[in-house]
Amino acid sequence: MDNQETEYKNHLKRIIPSPIWQTASRMRYAIKRTTLYPSAAFHPLRRKSIQALSNFRDKHKGQRCFIIGNGPSLQKTDLSFLKNEYTFGMNRIYLMFPDLGFSTSYYISVNSLVIEQCAEDIRRITVPKFLSWRSKEYINPTEDTIFLHTTYSGPKFARDIRSRLWEGATVTYIALQIAFYMGFDQVILIGVDHNFETKGKPNTTITSQGDDPNHFNPNYFGKGFRWQLPDLDTSEKAYRMANEAYRKANKEILDATVDGKLQIFPKVNFNSLFNV
Repeated sequence: MDNQETEYKNHLKRIIPSPIWQTASRMRYAIKRTTLYPSAAFHPLRRKSIQALSNFRDKHKGQRCFIIGNGPSLQKTDLSFLKNEYTFGMNRIYLMFPDLGFSTSYYISVNSLVIEQCAEDIRRITVPKFLSWRSKEYINPTEDTIFLHTTYSGPKFARDIRSRLWEGATVTYIALQIAFYMGFDQVILIGVDHNFETKGKPNTTITSQGDDPNHFNPNYFGKGFRWQLPDLDTSEKAYRMANEAYRKANKEILDATVDGKLQIFPKVNFNSLFNV
């Protein structure tokens, strides 16, 4: 959307009563989701992915896993404890693999800007990769690539990830839905700092002008990288939905992020989770 379109949209929002605007906006996004459905349901690559996803249902029933965010707090976390744990890594977590000496069990990315700019890096990851269906134009899929039908709108918590998943403005929410489907009883978050030094209007696309202060590596979204400013309010809405879904299923989400700002999940000391 260019500046002229944005200005026109903002003008309409000022003159149209808020309830009418919100109803129209929900209808517009619902129609958009409907138009995307046929490809996301019946394309051969998606059919293959749906079949592959069936094999993951309750695969880890009764077990625990760690969802690794990408915040600076990872530098304060002894990740060596995770070598023999089930783990989910997201977006550019692979920058940490050489120092770790191992990769995460699973990899997830649904952000089109990340996938577009890091397609070759992602393709080289050799664990099961869960990517958004709309990013297929950037990725030459490997055998371990699984496409998810994710959307920006239509809040929900998907208990069956073969259908549509709402992104909730954070890939961590996608990871929580995948972990639920896989049957994990306990999910522990680390590196989910829920705090960004870079400020601005949520979801605005910007180009980094230097080192990245918001992630574990200054090159994560380094100079010249295009990325979207976070929408922490929407993320919190999604996290609350996840917390409720897990609670109703007698599962739990714990937050072991060092000095994390997220206040949705029960806090736990990371080191206390291991026999050390």
